Amino acid sequence: MSGTWTRRLPAALTGAVLAAGVLAGCGSGGGSGDGAAPSSSDASLGTVTTAEDGVQEVTIQTPDDYVFVPDTFTVAPGRVRLTVQSTAAQATHNFRFTPGAGVEEIPEEIPLLAAGDTETIEFEVTAPGDHPFECSFHVQLGQIGVMTVRG
Repeated sequence: MSGTWTRRLPAALTGAVLAAGVLAGCGSGGGSGDGAAPSSSDASLGTVTTAEDGVQEVTIQTPDDYVFVPDTFTVAPGRVRLTVQSTAAQATHNFRFTPGAGVEEIPEEIPLLAAGDTETIEFEVTAPGDHPFECSFHVQLGQIGVMTVRG
């Protein structure tokens, strides 16, 4: 019996090491894009501009590592056009303002954002304060952020 155990031990150890590596790769949950790839992307991400029609525009990205890049941005009260670009190669995400968590409800959402897709939503904000948002598929992994409306 000890011969069987000796032959199985290397396989068991290899499986444990692989499992630990997979779990470590699930994301830190920090949501701040502390990996080099997301932070080296387009410097205009999260920058709010005003379109010719007067609507505030902002773009954020969602890569495979369960974060939003950036995970915070600030707008003024008024119309907002938010674009979410998936830079993921594999993961499917969504985007919604966390129900019941903000200073006002924002019902607009992106129910499904496949790898490589880009979707835009437009909405009105009037209440100054924080409006948390999330990928509801990966909120347990820390894929969350906050849009702040200036007072």
